[in-house]
Amino acid sequence: MKTTKKKSARAARPAQPLITGEPKLPFPAQHQRPPGLESKLRPAPRWAGARYRAAGKLEDKVAYITGGDSGIGRAVAFLFAREGADVAIGFLPVERSDALDTQRSIEALGRQCLLVPADLTRPTACTQSVAKVVKHFGRLDILVSNAAYQKHKSLAEVTPAELERTFATNVFACFHLVKAALPHLQPGSAIIVTSSVTGILGTEKLPDYSSTKGAINAFVKTMGMDLIERGIRVNAVAPGPVWTPLNASDQGRTAKETAHFGSKSPMGRPAQPEELAPAYVFLASDADSSYITGTVLQVMGGETAGG
Repeated sequence: MKTTKKKSARAARPAQPLITGEPKLPFPAQHQRPPGLESKLRPAPRWAGARYRAAGKLEDKVAYITGGDSGIGRAVAFLFAREGADVAIGFLPVERSDALDTQRSIEALGRQCLLVPADLTRPTACTQSVAKVVKHFGRLDILVSNAAYQKHKSLAEVTPAELERTFATNVFACFHLVKAALPHLQPGSAIIVTSSVTGILGTEKLPDYSSTKGAINAFVKTMGMDLIERGIRVNAVAPGPVWTPLNASDQGRTAKETAHFGSKSPMGRPAQPEELAPAYVFLASDADSSYITGTVLQVMGGETAGG
């Protein structure tokens, strides 16, 4: 009589769900000089999406992702590549080491990854970076405006120069990038902007940053309506707290505060970048979200707003 071996209890046990399996607080107390490097974060952010299953949703597309060297941008670039896209990643020159790590990971998948160092607070840099992407790949299908700057301060502490820097990085760069990209985008193309829970609910000690994210939401809704006739969709993703270099390098936050970053979220922890990236794939994929434009998709760890 034929017998079958019983599976061990270890083999039969399902993997722990990500909602409970991602790193828990507190993290080590730490602080970096801005803009910060992902290679120095502890614990290292999870961005590869080991449980994600690609389906060729972005086959042969070209995407330009600002802030693509680390954090949410790195996770998005990597998942886009897994879905069949070639990618260009924007970053500041001081972030090159992170950008090279991202590039190696993407090229290991057999996709192209163009490095585009640029300070996008300069309008000419936005225009030139888009031109560089189009010249290299011959096309542009997806623009992800993701790079951002923040510094925890009260309204009384925010200087005019800091206000201008935050808006130049978070809002004006988005405006100039979209304007530069539009002549190259064809029907079926997608523009995705990184918003924030702060742009919906507000938050103490981030008056300038929260304001920029609110402006982004209005811009996305306006452009979503404006570009429908051209077949170009425009949407935003509004994350809750996410474990990225942006937060560890916030000069208004102490090392001890960084160790507890995200503790006020309903889930009691920050998101990992791999938990955000699938939302960008969804909004970039014409097959998945062709009837969605002008939307701010909330990925906020239990925080709720609107309907």
